[in-house]
Amino acid sequence: MTDPQIALMMLGLFIIFVFLGFPIAFTLMAMGIGFGYYAYFDARRMWRSFDRMADDTGWLDSTSLWIEGLFNNRIFDLFVNQTFTVMSNEVLTAVPLFLFMGYIVERANIVDRLFSTLNIAAKNMPGSMGVAALITCALFATATGIVGAVVTLMGLLALPAMLKARYDPSFASGIICAGGTLGILIPPSIMLIVYAAASNVSIVRLYAAALLPGLTLVSLYLIYVIGRSILQPSVAPRPTKEEVPDIPKSQLFIMILTSLVPLAFLILAVLGSILFGLATPSEAASIGALGGIFLAFVYRAMTWQRMRESVYLTVRTTAMVCWLFVGSYTFSAVFSYLGGEHLISEFVQGLNLSPLMFLLLAQLIIFLLGWPLEWSEIIIIFVPIFLPLLAFFQIDPLFFGILVALNLQTSFLTPPMAMSAYYLKGIAPPEIKLTQIFSGVMPFLFCVFIAMAMMYIFPQIVFYLPELMYGK
Repeated sequence: MTDPQIALMMLGLFIIFVFLGFPIAFTLMAMGIGFGYYAYFDARRMWRSFDRMADDTGWLDSTSLWIEGLFNNRIFDLFVNQTFTVMSNEVLTAVPLFLFMGYIVERANIVDRLFSTLNIAAKNMPGSMGVAALITCALFATATGIVGAVVTLMGLLALPAMLKARYDPSFASGIICAGGTLGILIPPSIMLIVYAAASNVSIVRLYAAALLPGLTLVSLYLIYVIGRSILQPSVAPRPTKEEVPDIPKSQLFIMILTSLVPLAFLILAVLGSILFGLATPSEAASIGALGGIFLAFVYRAMTWQRMRESVYLTVRTTAMVCWLFVGSYTFSAVFSYLGGEHLISEFVQGLNLSPLMFLLLAQLIIFLLGWPLEWSEIIIIFVPIFLPLLAFFQIDPLFFGILVALNLQTSFLTPPMAMSAYYLKGIAPPEIKLTQIFSGVMPFLFCVFIAMAMMYIFPQIVFYLPELMYGK
């Protein structure tokens, strides 16, 4: 077999192991080191240690020299260097800080106050409770960026309230599942930080580019919720005074001031300091983490147990992301060294695709990968395969990244592996079936496709803010 054929076998085996359920980070590292041992094999270097072996060398020294020769392979040098590169990456420093901010906000009892306030404020709108749930999901998802946490918490908080208000279970489930995924698109998104680290695109420009697409998707969700509530009132009945009481405007103002404003101010302070160059993403994330702790104390929700949980979950998730990067960097370095990247590049270029056709093909592959894989694995492992081809098709990596972020919304909403649906099913009442949740998310899935089509037709939705703020 030629080296490029071995590289393709390496990629094929990795996909098989993923479907068999092996831990992805360790599979990447094991396959990178295993195939790298062959790729970087140097007999002269490997057996150099045996030049020091004499006839009277003892068994202990002989064993030591054998082990030294076995590990005298450049793949281990590469693995150490890649690990150091990932752990010292300044862009990735923001990941644990944003995660910590999200876990603290999740435990600060902000969301229940926010949902109650928005529910009262929007009570005269069609589908008012759905609108309140969707906006709460969007704000909470933006503050946390952790899909499972948002869907679970909103499922415990908003779903029972909507079911009690006689909302259609499928409609209510779709709202929570779709709203919970918005955090991976709307800044300050952890997914965009990971993409920036993988593609060397400016995270500041990525955040600016993601704002309008994120707001576009939220607007499409709201249009669907309100429109369906008008056309089919039975799915979202207007609340009664017992369900949503009338309160004085002064009291409503105080509720907004104490629930909506603090969280919105925290998000805007973090995002604004990044976009206007007042702080780096890591510094802004530090401010956000401190602000989250402050809010938790103000709302009297901070306990030692909650702090421990937040730190533990932050460390666990950060370790997962970092080791995925280490494994991916090692795997891709060996894959490229064997000629696999060049082979794929030649194959795609030989298809004579137009830039639009290439984008559609790439997004279709990412859409299909979203069924079995998490967004982090897709961004770190598979997106770098497409990145070298962007220059050939004259596609801006910034535009590609926003399309990927939009596309990955579908990975949480598309059956049969719609993780948002499974998160919600885990805490939903037993009478709500998984098929009902799946049918509820399908209209929101079409909203994502409409948003992606709008990006293709009107690319200035992506480029307008970065060019306005930072130039071309």
